[in-house]
Amino acid sequence: MVKFLTCQSGFFERESWVPDCWINVLCPSESDIRYLEDEFNVPRSFLNDIEDNEERPRMEHEEGWRLVILRVPFKTDDNDNPFITVPLGIITKGDLFITVCHYEVEMIHDFILFSRRKTYEEKKREDLLLHIMLTSSVWFMKYLKQVNVQIKQGEDELERSVRNEELHRLMKLERTLVYFITSIRGNEILLIKLKSMFKQSEIQYDKDLLEDVEIELQQAHSSANIYSHILSSMMDTFASIISNNLNIIMKRLTSISIILMIPTLIASFYGMNVPNFIEEWTFGFACIIIVSILLSVMALVFFKKRKWL
Repeated sequence: MVKFLTCQSGFFERESWVPDCWINVLCPSESDIRYLEDEFNVPRSFLNDIEDNEERPRMEHEEGWRLVILRVPFKTDDNDNPFITVPLGIITKGDLFITVCHYEVEMIHDFILFSRRKTYEEKKREDLLLHIMLTSSVWFMKYLKQVNVQIKQGEDELERSVRNEELHRLMKLERTLVYFITSIRGNEILLIKLKSMFKQSEIQYDKDLLEDVEIELQQAHSSANIYSHILSSMMDTFASIISNNLNIIMKRLTSISIILMIPTLIASFYGMNVPNFIEEWTFGFACIIIVSILLSVMALVFFKKRKWL
């Protein structure tokens, strides 16, 4: 879907393109891609790169066009993998500013509403680029907080019952954090390149805004690392608990087997078809049973005192 947005105390949609407007393309169809190619001569290679879900954050120039690819967070409907990162392409040339993403990311809608609430006045294309980067960093933080809530829920469930389902869910959250850390780090490197390019080309930009982007990216990176370390240590702890519980169970089963082995051994001796001097005794069977019970009780008391049972 192609939308044209102009800034008038915030971004508002209009029906057609005008110079210096923002062309926002989310979940583009093939006709939308052809429209960008035919109407604005956007390089097809740029559009193909943005479509690649594994594309890393980077910047590229071609025939006066500039492509900036960010990794932005996206919340899916998949319970097994609720958070991923996807590429967002920002294509600029002259008075053209185009954003393309093949996912319906929340951060774009949030930024548009935010610009209206704050009566945002656009000054330069570079500032809009930095604002989008800042918004992506804020949404990384929002999703990281949701991941942290799910980690705490998983921890509570594991404390009640250690099951494979909870462990698998925590493993998937750990994978999500790895994706977040990698994407945020890539965005940080991209920001360094943009800052260097702005200085070399003497491009005017909002230095305070760029500093805000740097701070938010650092905070998101730091938070993702902290949550990842917490989750890793928690998984290691529960792995140790599971191993310890298994050892306790095996120790108890072994103790029970030894206790049951005593009457079994006595019964085996006196069950042999050989003379044992009590086969004719009236109370022989009762005596064997009593002795077996006494020896088993003695073994049980011994194991209890040694805390083996």
